[in-house]
Amino acid sequence: MLVVGLTGGIATGKSTVARMLRARGAAVLDTDALVHELQAPGTEVYRTILDAFGSDILAPDGTLDRQKLGTRIFADPEARRRLEAIVHPAVAAEIRRRVEVLRREGRTRLCIVEAALLVEGGRRGIVDRIVVVTAPEAEQVARLRAKTGLGEEEAWRRVRAQLPSAAKAGRADHVLVNDGDLAALARDVDALADILLGEAAAGQKTP
Repeated sequence: MLVVGLTGGIATGKSTVARMLRARGAAVLDTDALVHELQAPGTEVYRTILDAFGSDILAPDGTLDRQKLGTRIFADPEARRRLEAIVHPAVAAEIRRRVEVLRREGRTRLCIVEAALLVEGGRRGIVDRIVVVTAPEAEQVARLRAKTGLGEEEAWRRVRAQLPSAAKAGRADHVLVNDGDLAALARDVDALADILLGEAAAGQKTP
């Protein structure tokens, strides 16, 4: 089984690419969904975050208010590093566990690990390939505002708080530039899927 890390900046289209690859038969591990699970009330990660940031980041139902927490960490680099030191190791361990389950089951030749912070989070050793999705910054901001309702200043802050796309692309095995319509992206994803599935079938683990 070939394990492929799918990453890119916020609002570049990673989830769209992941859906397209799933349609080609890949298993997809969504690390954002894993984070939700790991941060659920009562978990060790949840308790550690509360200890670090206090109860003012909670929603009325006792869950973490991701918007409040996001606003705080994107405005304070030290707070962001503190949160990442809590979350990244737990997520990496869970990804490894799930990848091994998929490998033992043998139901797919291609596993996609969708992770916004794949490069920054130290998960390069988990995957055999890295695919980076990029988009123009202005397009990222427009997509982020449409999805979240954030103001323009906050949206730009979040986009520029991340590792620049060029830096991520420099560490990639494959780059998808999402600056056109969905049809163009689908063609690029199909071409990439053919390459990855071919490598998986051939058992090529080393780039």
